[in-house]
Amino acid sequence: MRIVITGATGNVGTALLAALEPGHDVVGLARRLPDTAAEPYRRAGWRAVDVGEPGADRELTRLFDGADAVVHLAWAISPVRGDPPMWRTNDHGTRHVLAAAAAAGVPHLVVASSVAAYGPAPRWEKVAEDRACTGINGSAYSRGKAALETLLDRFEAEHPEVRVARLRPCAILHRRAAGAFARWLLGPVVPAGVVGGRGLPVPLWTDLRAQIVHPSDVAGAIRLILDRGFTGPVNLAAPEVLDADALAAVLGGVRVPVPKLLVQVAARAAWFTGVLPLHPSWLELADRAALADTTLAETALGWQPRYDAASALAELVDGLRSGAGAASEPLAPPRRDGVVSRLRSLTRVGPSHQSQS
Repeated sequence: MRIVITGATGNVGTALLAALEPGHDVVGLARRLPDTAAEPYRRAGWRAVDVGEPGADRELTRLFDGADAVVHLAWAISPVRGDPPMWRTNDHGTRHVLAAAAAAGVPHLVVASSVAAYGPAPRWEKVAEDRACTGINGSAYSRGKAALETLLDRFEAEHPEVRVARLRPCAILHRRAAGAFARWLLGPVVPAGVVGGRGLPVPLWTDLRAQIVHPSDVAGAIRLILDRGFTGPVNLAAPEVLDADALAAVLGGVRVPVPKLLVQVAARAAWFTGVLPLHPSWLELADRAALADTTLAETALGWQPRYDAASALAELVDGLRSGAGAASEPLAPPRRDGVVSRLRSLTRVGPSHQSQS
C-alpha cells in the first residue's frame, strides 16, 4: 500500500512507522522534519508540510495523489505561545486534509479523534461508540475533538465514496513520549527526574480515574484498520481503569487527598504566572472524560492490547527519569537544564503555552 501519514513525527505517528510491515510505500508529513537517518523515521519518505497553513490543501492534494490510505494524526495538543495557533492546526489543518483527500480520490481515510470528544458520562460507566460527541465545556482539546467529529460527519455525507475510520483512544503514554509530556506538564522549572521519586507527594482528588493506552497498541489498531478496510469509529484503551491511589502508586509517590477545586486553583496560578505549562482545563478533562468501552475493537478488529494501563504509565515515568525521547522535535528528550537556567526561567512572567480554555 501507499500510505501517507500526517503528523508522522508525533507519539502515534512514530509508533505507526515502527509497526508497519516492510513493503509499504510510506510518506511522512510533518511541520518539522525528524532525523531521517534514525529509526523508525528512516522507514518513510518525508515532506515538510504545515497542514494548517493557508493553501496547504493544494500541496496535500499533490502528496495524496495515488495513496491507498491517508492516516491523519496531525494535531496541536499543547503548543507554546510561539507556535501556530492551536485552532489553525487543528481546525484548518483538518479541513485541508479532508479537502485534499476528496480531491485526490483517496479511498481510505483514518483520522485520530479521541474519547475526549464524548460528552460527560456516569463516572464509572464505560461508553460505546454511539455516544454523542458533544465534548466537555472548559476544555479546548475536548471541544476541538468534538468539532473534528462534526467535520467528519459532514465529510462522510458529502463523500460517501471515501471509507472513513475514526480512532477514539484515551490517554496515549509510553517511554519515548517523556520529552513531550515534560514540556506539557512540567516545563523548565520542575526537573523531570523528580517524577517517580520514592515518597513524592502526589496531590490527587478522590474520584479521579483514568484510562491509558500504549501507542504501539494504537498503531496495531491502525494496521488492522488499514488491512481490513475498516470504517466507522472505534474506541481504544487498555482494559484497566486506574483510580487515584493506583495512579499515585505508579508515579512512585504517596497520594495526598486534595479537593479538585484546590488543585485547579493552584494549577491556574502556576499556568498564569508561567511557573508551569499545565493549563487547569486539562484537570477538568481528566476528571470528566468518559471511560471507553473497547468491545468493538476486540470483536470487529480482533484487537487485543499488549500493554496494561499501569505498565504504559510506568514507561512514561521511567522515560521522564532517564531522559528518554526520539529523534523528532515533538518527542525530543526532556531538557537537562542546570539550576541557574531553571531559576532564570522564573523571571519570565506569563503563560508559556497557549490557553486551553
